[in-house]
Amino acid sequence: MTEKQKRFVDYFIETGNKTEAAKKAGYSEKRAAEIGAENYRKPHIKAAIDAGLKELQDERTAGKTEVMQFLTAVMRGELQEEVVTSEGTGDGRSQTKIVKKQVSAHDRLDAAKQLARRYGLDKLVVEQKLDDRIQFIEPPDEDVSHADD
Repeated sequence: MTEKQKRFVDYFIETGNKTEAAKKAGYSEKRAAEIGAENYRKPHIKAAIDAGLKELQDERTAGKTEVMQFLTAVMRGELQEEVVTSEGTGDGRSQTKIVKKQVSAHDRLDAAKQLARRYGLDKLVVEQKLDDRIQFIEPPDEDVSHADD
């Protein structure tokens, strides 16, 4: 692949526009649309564009490990979120500021539920004892044998 073609690939990935990519890569302004379309049809250039777009998608998209780590951090209360608060300063005036606070118990519980679903723990029955201990109990197997009527 020529240097101009490599630049075309890079600029196409950046802009998503064949004509603009051809211009930025250094091709003739007058023939940029034609050359851009021609380059895009070349199998080796198209393959390089597809590989570059896939790599970009992989970098921008959270994978399952990252999602699980995030949900775990939320559940454990390891993350903080920014919220806007308003404080009175006297004379009927107030001032807003951004403060960090721990993720809410509701959000932590929701993260725990999502993790439980992922691990199949949502099928367990939770029983809370009077002394505040929580015990997970396997639900009884459902009777799947049905006699034909």
